This record gives sequence, structure tokens and C-alpha cells, in this order.
Amino acid sequence: MLLRGVLLALQALQLAGALDLPAGSCAFEESTCSFDSVLAFLPWILNEEGHYIYVDTSFGKQGEKAVLLSSDLQAEEWSCLRLVYQITTSSESLSDPSQLNLYMRFEDESFDRLLWSAKEPSDSWLIASLDLQNSSKKFKILIEGVLGQGNTASIALFEIKMTTGYCIECDFEENHLCGFVNRWNPNVNWFVGGGSIRNVHSILPQDHTFKSELGHYMYVDSVYVKHFQEVAQLISPLTTAPMAGCLSFYYQIQQGNDNVFSLYTRDVAGLYEEIWKADRPGNAAWNLAEVEFNAPYPMEVIFEVAFNGPKGGYVALDDISFSPVHCQNQTELLFSVVEASCNFEQDLCNFYQDKEGPGWTRVKVKPNMYRAGDHTTGLGYYLLANTKFTSQPGYIGRLYGPSLPGNLQYCLRFHYAIYGFLKMSDTLAVYIFEENHVVQEKIWSVLESPRGVWMQAEITFKKPMPTKVVFMSLCKSFWDCGLVALDDITIQLGSCSSSEKLPPPPGECTFEQDECTFTQEKRNRSSWHRRRGETPTSYTGPKGDHTTGVGYYMYIEASHMVYGQKARLLSRPLRGVSGKHCLTFFYHMYGGELAYSEESLLWRRRGEQSISWLRALIEYSCERQHQIIFEAIRGVSIRSDIAIDDIKFQAGPCGEMEDTTQQSSGHSEDLNEIEY
Repeated sequence: MLLRGVLLALQALQLAGALDLPAGSCAFEESTCSFDSVLAFLPWILNEEGHYIYVDTSFGKQGEKAVLLSSDLQAEEWSCLRLVYQITTSSESLSDPSQLNLYMRFEDESFDRLLWSAKEPSDSWLIASLDLQNSSKKFKILIEGVLGQGNTASIALFEIKMTTGYCIECDFEENHLCGFVNRWNPNVNWFVGGGSIRNVHSILPQDHTFKSELGHYMYVDSVYVKHFQEVAQLISPLTTAPMAGCLSFYYQIQQGNDNVFSLYTRDVAGLYEEIWKADRPGNAAWNLAEVEFNAPYPMEVIFEVAFNGPKGGYVALDDISFSPVHCQNQTELLFSVVEASCNFEQDLCNFYQDKEGPGWTRVKVKPNMYRAGDHTTGLGYYLLANTKFTSQPGYIGRLYGPSLPGNLQYCLRFHYAIYGFLKMSDTLAVYIFEENHVVQEKIWSVLESPRGVWMQAEITFKKPMPTKVVFMSLCKSFWDCGLVALDDITIQLGSCSSSEKLPPPPGECTFEQDECTFTQEKRNRSSWHRRRGETPTSYTGPKGDHTTGVGYYMYIEASHMVYGQKARLLSRPLRGVSGKHCLTFFYHMYGGELAYSEESLLWRRRGEQSISWLRALIEYSCERQHQIIFEAIRGVSIRSDIAIDDIKFQAGPCGEMEDTTQQSSGHSEDLNEIEY
């Protein structure tokens, strides 16, 4: 019986240890748990006394990597991954510090998704909190440390912990405070209260979590306030996945005191928005607050206490939680990105126009030297306002978008092309109409842009009342009219600049910043070149890139090559996985030959295709490591320039989209070849 009792006790300890360290977690006390160093890179070293692992310049050189890979994980419920880390460097190498990156590797994707990256040096341990959306797919966590410049560069990991729940939630019972941080103020700050920490100035008899004096909470006290309007801020971790629902917390405010307790959101651009304010002191007990919280893009929540008088008193906070359903007093419908966007391939979606004038017409044209095809595929539909047919000058077409809820920030993006006008300014304008159509405000208009080129416009706006976006085409003079084209309208929540702060999507490249992960076998005049604007040889290449009209693309310059000469652009090695993959890209060809291949030829085009950017869709499968190769072959004429842009790899089949080429990895015959 005694032995049985010992075994049961050991099992209980093991179970407790398992509960302390959920799957995907490690405290690095005696081992790296279920994490392993990838042998192709530098090893992560376990400190002799335990407690952390590290890599530094005594084991590797600048630019070398150490990669840590977890076992298979699953997050069927929303989870929070916390990483306690430190990056150190010497003062003379601050220009090129070490970097720590965290990726997710899904079992059906060839690319790893970058979730988070940091390179700020620190003298202390830092905490990163990352929300993992619930999914039925298995994945691995990949942590990559890249050594920077200097003899003392190092990266260390103290703890990895993956738990069910949202990163924004906290009961303040653990030492790391869930990644919440106090913004330091010399006179007033947030402190941990309860437990063994007692403060005679603002003692609470019990916390809310355990309802005892041993539990912990956060509090602000005015005892050290020296000036009016002193502010204390408690800042949450940055959200890393879209979330919307009800944020709740408990608070106490000392009655009869001069303070203001507010809750703000702050996006990556630094824009504050107040979403809640305590309207009354409440009672001496804990009060529940429920706030509708919408974070479609990364943002922080900030609990702020401002003292406005000599009797500031204290404010206490505990048990922050989140639910993905609306608060009880909220019935607001969620904004739908799909309903507010349109590429006009099937119809006008939820857009409509008034009855005045000929208005906008949904058209499909064969691209020619006078008219490019649509922006979506090159061969699809777009909207056209033909002001040549109007009998009098003035607004000839109003295109209304769907109703947008008020008090939200929106990013509007669309593509437009202008033809035939002598004076381009104000030929296309965007207005914001309130729901009653009485108040209107112009938020954008054309100034000058290249004619006949699909240009991207993006506008950030926010209005307190429900509004509609309205596109207006304008012919100022009977003698100066032309064509205005419109395509690919998208409306998303958040500032347009917010997406610039996010990690780039895996497997996508627009060539706006660089060549991404693509490489070339050789670099000379006959290689692929990154360029913006028109190509050097007239009447050969595109007038602008496909992404924005004024951005970058890759192309070959036929005048620098001889007939039959090849230029190859190679992707980085891709992980082989089961199932279908879809590759999309846009190409522009006046001649020559463009092929997409690995060991087998999957797709090919020859000769002049169009003056427009055309979309290619290729569906393929490959269960072993492979590379994608874009091969351009110079044709007979110097007009054989070939350009590519906006490459995108996606897991899964291409779906029911035209021009899809299917090919298994074991076949080599050429499918869907078109010759001119």
C-alpha cells in the first residue's frame, strides 16, 4: 500500500507538471522539452544551470541562424503564446543588432508564416504575447535567432508558454502580469497590490479573483501626485490576430475623489480612441465593466487614470477577460469586408448608382493599344464611365457603395485608369455621404497620373455617423471629355498604414521593397531586372507595375539579350507537402517565351499576349522539397520584353477560376500551351 501511495503521489506530481507546462511550452529547466534545434543551423545551448537557452557569437558568426522547432501542435481553441526573451549587443553594433523571429508552420503549407519579429536590445527579460486563432489544422512553432554584429551579440529564451485563452486577458496572479506594462511616470504609476505586497495608502481588503487578501490586482494611488492632470497608463500586449467581442474587467474607485478612469485603444500608428469611461465612482465593492471591443488589426488596450484634483484617491483593476460575442447591451452588426468590396467579375456586388445621366457601365474589352483590360485578371470586367456621350458638362455618374457603420476607421483601396482627357484633375473623385445624403465631403480626387495605366488609390477615413462611399466621374467641359475606368474596390477596417506594420504574407511578393526570397543563377545585363515605370525600349514592356501602377516589377530587357537566351528567377526551396497548391502571378509579354517550371514544365506562353497585365493560375502538387523557376526566353524581336509581378503561393486548389492548369508533380508534358 505504501508503494502504491508513492506511485500515486509521483503520478500526481507528473500530472501537475504537465498542467504547469502545456503542449508547446517549456521553462528550459533541465531540457528543451518538445523543442529541438534544427541540425542544419547553429544549435541552441542549454545554460549549465538551466533556466534558459541561448546562442551567441562564441558559437557562430554574424548572420548565422539558430532554429528551434516544436513538435506537432494544435489550437482547437483560441490560444496565447508567450515568449520570454532577451537580445543583447555591444554599443558599437546597434546599427546591425541580432534578431529573433517566430513563425508558424502549418502541415499543408510550403511557407512558414512570420507572426512576430524583434531586434531591440535589452538589459532585462522581455515578454512577447501572440494570439493564435483557433484552427483544426496541425502546426509547428519555429523560433529563429539571427546573430547580429559584434563580439558580444547573443539571443536567449527564458520561457515559452502556450495556454488556452486570449493574450489580452489577465488576473494578475502571475509574475509576468500577462505582458501588461506600466508606462513609467515619475509621480504616478500602476503597481501590483495584494498578496505579500501591502501599501498603507491604498490597501484593499481583498482582490476580485480569489476574494482574499492573498490575491493580486493592479492599482493607481494619488499619494505621490505633485501636479494636476498626472496620468498613469497600463498597456496591454499588442493584439496579433483579428478579434471582436466583449472586453470585461472589474474595478474599484475610491469614492468622492478627483480622478478619471478611462479605457483607450491605440493602433500601431499611435492613434488613440476612447472606448469607455467610468461615469460614476461606483461603490466600495468591485464593479463590472463591459466594453464592446473591435480589433480587426493590431492594437493595444490602455487603462488610463488621470488625476484632476488634490483628492485623487485610488483606482484598482482586476480580472480582465474577453468573449468573442457581443456585450449584453450591444446589438451592433459586424462589418463585412466581403459585402463592402467588389471586383465586378460577376455583377455590381452591393454597389449601385443613381438614375442621373448615363452613369457607370460594367464592360469587358479585348485589350488593345488604346484600351487595357481589367485589373483583376486582364481579361475580365470593370466599370467604365464614358463622358464623351454626355450631352452637357457636369457630374455624369455616381456610384454608391454599401452602408458603413459609423465611428470606425476604414481603409478604402481601388484601381482606376483615365483615358482621353486633356486636363485630368477632378475627372474622378470620391465623396463620403452621410446616410441622409445631405452632408457630403470630398476625400480624394485625381490630380495627375499616367494615362491608360491602372493606378491604385488608398484613403483612410472615419466618420461618427453611418456613411457611404460615392465615386463620381466628371466632365468639366464639352470639349474635354474622356473615359474613366474603375476596378477592384476593397474596404477594410483600420488605417491603410496599419498593413505596412504587419509581417508580409508568406509566399507573396509584389517586388515593391526588393526581390523577396527570389534569387538568380547569375546577374548581368541579360538577367531579370527590378524596375518601375516604362521599360527603356519603346512599345515593348508595361507602362507601370500591376500592384499600384507606380511600383516595381521584374522584367527582362530583350535588347540586352540574343535570340534564345534564357533568364531564370528561382524561388527559395519550398517544403514538400501533400495536397494541391495554387500559384498566381501577373505577366506582361510582347514576345519571347515565359515558362514556369521545376523539374517538369507546368505552364508556358509564347509570343505577344496582350498590352495588359494578365493573370496566370497554376495548380500543382509536390510532396518533396522543390523550387519554382520563372524562365524567360528572348524571342526573335527586340520587342520580346517579358515582365512579371504580384506572385502569390496559396495552400489548397485554385478553385473554379478560369485559365487553371492542373499538373501532378510526376508528369512532364506541356499543358495549356498557347502559341501566336
